[in-house]
Amino acid sequence: MRRLSFLLVALGGAVLFVSSCKDEIADPSVNPIVFPQENVSFTRHVEPLFQQRCSFIGCHAGGNPAAGLDLSTPAYNKLMNHQPRLVVSGEGSNSLLAQRIDGRFPRQMPLDREPLNANQISGVKKWIDEGASNN
Repeated sequence: MRRLSFLLVALGGAVLFVSSCKDEIADPSVNPIVFPQENVSFTRHVEPLFQQRCSFIGCHAGGNPAAGLDLSTPAYNKLMNHQPRLVVSGEGSNSLLAQRIDGRFPRQMPLDREPLNANQISGVKKWIDEGASNN
């Protein structure tokens, strides 16, 4: 009986441990990336957003990133050199990246996840409008 009790407790603990592990990003509402109205920085705003919402196994990181776009750190050159071209400096609304995150292009990114909020979408567009610098 003692052995059965121990086994049940051990099994319950294992189930609890495994169910608490996630192969996903953290809840984006817990620590949302907030963009300023101007002077958007790639390193302070855009890249952390990509790390939080896009750069994980099964999306834009790992050995086989979606669409061949690896957004793991450092992401700037990978983003700017991607083909097809995702960012057209100075053209936030016309860039393919903006169209993918704001829903104008089919299959809004992040795919099958909560969309970026309005501040984040406008912040990425603002960064592109401001020259898409590696700042």
